[in-house]
Amino acid sequence: MTTVRPPSDPESDPRVKAVFDDIRTTRRTDFVNNLWRSLAFDPPLLERTWNDVKALMATPTALDPLVKEMLYVAVSIANGCSYCVHSHTAAARAKGMTDAQHAELLAIVSLAGRTNLLATGLQVPVDAAFDAAASG
Repeated sequence: MTTVRPPSDPESDPRVKAVFDDIRTTRRTDFVNNLWRSLAFDPPLLERTWNDVKALMATPTALDPLVKEMLYVAVSIANGCSYCVHSHTAAARAKGMTDAQHAELLAIVSLAGRTNLLATGLQVPVDAAFDAAASG
């Protein structure tokens, strides 16, 4: 269940319609997912969020599109966002992620979670070699 009531006709707002149209064009689909529909309750928030997503996820950057999706999956797992785990796993698969890559991704997320907790629990000091400020 949602914490806000999405508008029943979100595209009646021209700002929302413009974002939804851009999503459809950018992603080359008629599908506008529930995250965007939920964000339509606040057009400025919808616009800002889409602009950020479009700039990083839908525009060529230094990272490969599959790598970006796999990173998004990893962070979504760490943040406990089921919606994003599902949507970005589907996006990663659409960009070519194999079962073997997915399994390795999950193994790395699990390993990182475990070692992060160990380092936090032990309060291990950061090595000077890893500290950009210290290594100058």
